[in-house]
Amino acid sequence: MTRKKTEKCPAAAFQKMISGKYKLRIIWKLKDGPQRYNEIKRGLLTGHDETQEVAPRVLSRELKQLCEFKVISRTDFQTHPPKVEYSLTDAGVSFLSVIESMHKWGMKHI
Repeated sequence: MTRKKTEKCPAAAFQKMISGKYKLRIIWKLKDGPQRYNEIKRGLLTGHDETQEVAPRVLSRELKQLCEFKVISRTDFQTHPPKVEYSLTDAGVSFLSVIESMHKWGMKHI
């Protein structure tokens, strides 16, 4: 994960990295291996009764930001038709334990 030199507080940088409606769920979805855009989109809708269709602009922005923080990587296969896959980086894999801890806390307290 990269931080701007002006960002002094690791907690603030962390909060900025995970801000957004879908980022944690995207990271969790990628734990099973590389996924294409539509696979990620379908995965965000699975098992969430109140979740509506994810706007393409929103999903694209979330994916781009996660790439900028080096939590996920984007691989463009330069084929026709286009094929792009997203996968977790080492930083993303190490973040899975944080999400698991959040889940356990939520199950206990919410």
